[in-house]
Amino acid sequence: MGFLRQHDAGHRFQMRQKLLSIGDDFWIEDEDGDKVYKVNGKAMRIRDTFVLEDRDGNEVAKIQEKKLAIRDKMKVERGDRTLATIHKAMIGIRDRFDIDVEDGEDLKARGNITDHEYEIKRDGDVIAKVSKRWFRVRDSYGIEVEPGEDDALILALTVAIDNMSRVRD
Repeated sequence: MGFLRQHDAGHRFQMRQKLLSIGDDFWIEDEDGDKVYKVNGKAMRIRDTFVLEDRDGNEVAKIQEKKLAIRDKMKVERGDRTLATIHKAMIGIRDRFDIDVEDGEDLKARGNITDHEYEIKRDGDVIAKVSKRWFRVRDSYGIEVEPGEDDALILALTVAIDNMSRVRD
């Protein structure tokens, strides 16, 4: 149970496996079970939009689907600034995601995305791990963010990847 093991890790979070539908809200909890971020699925929008809020209701990131793109793409914004653009990699039969970071090195999400067993890497170094093996609860998975990383950005990327990897009706 690596999620509960104490070491020099950054922060650990728990998220529901079946991501909300537009119009639903849910909380992301820390390793102590405290509600730390709320994901707000904005209803009545033409494109998929989620807002990540801190526990006081302040917007820390907005995750928005980009329509009219050749391939699936979502943007993570903070205020009026784009932090990152996530898009499905065109190579391979499994979902892979490339993340273009506006003011930093680009990231890659690789692993078994649909089963919530993957890593987010920067230049080959793991900066976040996503796994549902850390929990006995079937519909939850964990995100472990390395020290010094932007927790809200990593969680927003995870929400975007989860949304983009779902099978559409």
